[in-house]
Amino acid sequence: MPAGQGDGLDIVEMQLINETRISEPESSGDGSRPLEGVRVLEFGQYAAGPFAGLLLADWGADVVKVEPVGGEGLRAWPPMATSENSDGYSFNFAAINRNKRSVVIDLKDPDGLERAKRMAAHAHIVIENFRPGVMDRLGLGYEALVQFNPRLVYCTVSGYGHTGPYAHKGAFDIAIQGASGIMSVTGDADGPPAKCGVPVADFTSGTFAALSCMVALRKAEQTGKPSRVDVSMLSCMLAISGLQTGEFWGTGSTPRRMGSSHPQNAPYQAFHGADGKWFIVAAGNDRLWSRVCQVVGQPELAADLRFAAQSDRSANQKELAILLQELFRHQTAKWWLDTFDQAQVPSAPVLDYAEALNTSHIRETGLIHSMDLPNGQVIPTVGNPIAMSDYAFTVFRRPALVGEHDAEIDREWLGAGSAA
Repeated sequence: MPAGQGDGLDIVEMQLINETRISEPESSGDGSRPLEGVRVLEFGQYAAGPFAGLLLADWGADVVKVEPVGGEGLRAWPPMATSENSDGYSFNFAAINRNKRSVVIDLKDPDGLERAKRMAAHAHIVIENFRPGVMDRLGLGYEALVQFNPRLVYCTVSGYGHTGPYAHKGAFDIAIQGASGIMSVTGDADGPPAKCGVPVADFTSGTFAALSCMVALRKAEQTGKPSRVDVSMLSCMLAISGLQTGEFWGTGSTPRRMGSSHPQNAPYQAFHGADGKWFIVAAGNDRLWSRVCQVVGQPELAADLRFAAQSDRSANQKELAILLQELFRHQTAKWWLDTFDQAQVPSAPVLDYAEALNTSHIRETGLIHSMDLPNGQVIPTVGNPIAMSDYAFTVFRRPALVGEHDAEIDREWLGAGSAA
């Protein structure tokens, strides 16, 4: 459909938008927020799309989250931060939606739909993670929006992408873990399929999406042309499985579940000490293996033909694990970890989250930040994990109430008095 015919925007307005588009993202000049001036419109729900928006927001992009009436579903997920005098606020929602602003738009309402289009006309990036076809049916798909935003970066995140036989299948993280092979290599060898304990498909895909948006934005600045970024969660999971796909193509054998051990390295797994606590030994080469032999008081093992080379240890790793575990049972996990540290052998305790979040290392690196909530509660949050010169992560905008910034966004993005 030609621009200006039936899309809620007239030719004059579209020309004005195109003439006043920002060619380069504006910056405060002090480097504190590298993406300041970049406008992102997020039609995101739950994890994958919103995590992409979060990464961009943390680096200073103005990320506006479009929510349905009543807010998106993740707001209802427990646990809730509550007090006697406040409504509950979801820890899960807060963790993925800090540093964003929220507007409420009913996309099934003609006025709401027109407002969404007007906002998209002023955005540098649109992120959405609905099922393929939903945004097209609403008139908010790529082909529709680039008619009046000719340098738009349009990023879709879906289970299987927008092409191929599975394109219209619905997906959640666990389904993609299953379909990608991830669950076939997770868990004990004789156990049932097990998903990764964190939603790796959601968050990895969100990371790929954020990175791709930045690449596409750079391309738009250079060429003046729009970009469609199609992020398939299934493809992302296969992309991070390079070692497993390499093993399959190289050997003809399908990788299997191996617990904490590794198909090409040994000792490279979890053991337990005399106190029953678990720890990791990661001797990933012959030099480190020689050091392990010294630490356990068995230097002759380094010359044992069963274990002399990495390929030997890998082929005989069950036998090696039994041998080492027998030695490890005579001292506590902490004793072994201290001794391996002294010998410069990579090792680590197996911690739960209560322990991992409270190590001296995490405390002293400043990864954990305090975050205010709209109900007055203050909760901790894991900050942006990337260290960058002339940039210091802050929670500069608390997670929003539903539609908290409606008037503000209408004024700043669309001009005073243009609210739908």
